[in-house]
Amino acid sequence: MTRWVALLPDDNTEAYSKAAIAGPGVLGGSAAADLPGSFGGTGATWDVTADRTPADIAAEAGLPEPLDTVALAQVRAGYVSLRGPRVKRTLLLAVRPGTPGALVGQLEADLMAMPEHISTIRSWSLSTVDQTLTPSHWTHVWEQEYADVQGLTGEYLGHPFHWTCVDRWFDGEIPRRDRGAAPGPRLPLEP
Repeated sequence: MTRWVALLPDDNTEAYSKAAIAGPGVLGGSAAADLPGSFGGTGATWDVTADRTPADIAAEAGLPEPLDTVALAQVRAGYVSLRGPRVKRTLLLAVRPGTPGALVGQLEADLMAMPEHISTIRSWSLSTVDQTLTPSHWTHVWEQEYADVQGLTGEYLGHPFHWTCVDRWFDGEIPRRDRGAAPGPRLPLEP
């Protein structure tokens, strides 16, 4: 079984969720609309665990094909049981080709350290994209769950670990010493 993240063309999330529990070769799945104010989303995200691609599952259910799909190869994860609704944040990242492995390793270490410092992050997972199953410009997927949206917009965004250790990877105004002082993204991430 493979874990997949698919970006959906519309917000018909109920039909996608049903398709991910009804078909053969599917362990489970859920789809949810992007929250207002989300950045870079397509309308909804579909998480599926299956031995078939989300495109095949959608086609069998008569649903539009996902706009983008990645197969996940988990690096590390943490699980905290939550009752009731929750907020899930899924971030697809693209590290530039040729980035030194040590630099990629430091990014991964910083992301995986976040739950140790930011108490509102409950369950989380860092994965690389399985390029053999889904060749993609995306290289990593960083997922986090929160008990409510305040956990994301409050402690997470305002926490010193977030803005000193993680945001620096994405801030184009902070030059990397090991990459020279030229302007540009601090971490070799592609938009």
